[in-house]
Amino acid sequence: MTGDLTCGIDIGGTKIAGAVVDAAGTVVAEARVESPAADAAAIGTTVADLVAGLTAAQAVRAVGVGAAGYVAADRSTVLFAPNIAWRDEPLGADLARRTGLPVVVENDANAAAWGEFRHGAGRGADDQLMVTVGTGVGGGVVTGGRLLRGAHGVAAEIGHLCVVPDGLPCGCGNRGCLESYASGTALVRAARSAPSPAILDAAGGDPAAITGPMVTAAAAAGDVVAIGHLADLGRWLGHGIASLVAVLDPAVVVVGGGVAAAGDLLLAPVRAAFDSELTGRGHRPGPAIVPAALGNRAGVIGAADLARG
Repeated sequence: MTGDLTCGIDIGGTKIAGAVVDAAGTVVAEARVESPAADAAAIGTTVADLVAGLTAAQAVRAVGVGAAGYVAADRSTVLFAPNIAWRDEPLGADLARRTGLPVVVENDANAAAWGEFRHGAGRGADDQLMVTVGTGVGGGVVTGGRLLRGAHGVAAEIGHLCVVPDGLPCGCGNRGCLESYASGTALVRAARSAPSPAILDAAGGDPAAITGPMVTAAAAAGDVVAIGHLADLGRWLGHGIASLVAVLDPAVVVVGGGVAAAGDLLLAPVRAAFDSELTGRGHRPGPAIVPAALGNRAGVIGAADLARG
């Protein structure tokens, strides 16, 4: 442990994770609670209680929060969140009042990207693209050693890159977004519409009960249908990454999120699609496409590091 402790919080639609983290990215203490996603006031109370519990035996100097939504350039206000009851929510100011500590708010995918950049799979690179594949598709961009936030704080919403004009509807209200084809939600939709006997058996015979981890487990056991569903998702993801790399030219692409637990069953088709679609392929350097190293801790580690300023 190297001292200079800060607290990182990762607020999602189903859970809130928290950790005390030192300057080397080492987690000193951590906890997790359910997220009262439908009640903005209750989220503030829950986070404040979580911080109080984590810091009772540890002196921290600031709190960093990764929030699943659009965070304004002030790094305090959540403008909008699709799965949490936040609309122009003064989250940072509210938590600073409740905790008595300085609070910095960042988009959750940005926080995870920063965690991987500083202490994970992107360490040593100046330019990194991170893609998180879970319920949706998120991402974060580090360029020249700094997070890309954009003019209004809401850059790098890569899941909403349009890959199919007038395609499948997306939860953001548009159609044809990468998230509609390359997310855990897309994986489950495909498996429910065309399950293998092994996947259906894992779900107790009910297609509506099929989950992403069931598909991944079946693929890991050699189920050809499950492997095909992951490969389809990987091809879409590789397609999107190729377009992003054409714009950003990162040294490394880090792939994280729950679906990334499938390992090479996902990453091999991602790399194959990327290699076949990258503009200028064969005549330009390309990035390594690697799995995230920090797992579910990336968000809290990144948020804690961002709190240091």
